[in-house]
Amino acid sequence: MRTVAETGSTNADMLALAAAGAPEGSWLRAERQTAGRGRQGKAWSSPIGNVYASTLVRVRADDPPAASLALVCAVALADTIGTLGCPTVTIKWPNDLLLDNAKLAGILLERHGDAIVAGFGVNLSSHPSIEGRQTASLAGRLWVHSAAELFEHLVADFATWLETWHRDGLPPVIARWERQAHAPGTPLIANLSDGTSVAGKYDGLASDGALRLRLADGTTRVIHAADVFLV
Repeated sequence: MRTVAETGSTNADMLALAAAGAPEGSWLRAERQTAGRGRQGKAWSSPIGNVYASTLVRVRADDPPAASLALVCAVALADTIGTLGCPTVTIKWPNDLLLDNAKLAGILLERHGDAIVAGFGVNLSSHPSIEGRQTASLAGRLWVHSAAELFEHLVADFATWLETWHRDGLPPVIARWERQAHAPGTPLIANLSDGTSVAGKYDGLASDGALRLRLADGTTRVIHAADVFLV
């Protein structure tokens, strides 16, 4: 584990370390990022006081699909935040953490060969204003833990869930994820990469971790990649 005062992006740094042969379990945390990013290249606001950290996973031949690491990241972070005193956090597919339906944390996975870099951004002391999206932080909610303390717990919780994923596959991860998710029947809309949208009700996860949407006609649509929003 290493912490630096400032960097451009912990994910970018960890990808470079992965290319240089860094082992699984490597971690980097920055107190501030100058070029933080989220999904689809979107900027991620990174002022001092929040958590910005990335870790490295080496994918093995007998592992579940690499994309399902998004679920591992989500349950590990949810466990950490819950243990430290905020049990009301829910997960929105695949790995956004919500507080009162507002985005509290985001997770970005990027790949280099057999290496998956998972970046965590958690709003502790402040949250950005994002047009069209609700955001939240843990400030003002009796939260007394520092970014360094949350990071220390996250490293341990992620190691536990990663070992479960390697050893036992997806079933226990999915079961834990579903317990922390919004209720079955919650209305969702999925914006697909081709520009179309699918509206339906949350119907749990498929065996590979994909999102199941129950459509108005009673059929089920399985979503493997999309931006998903609560309606």
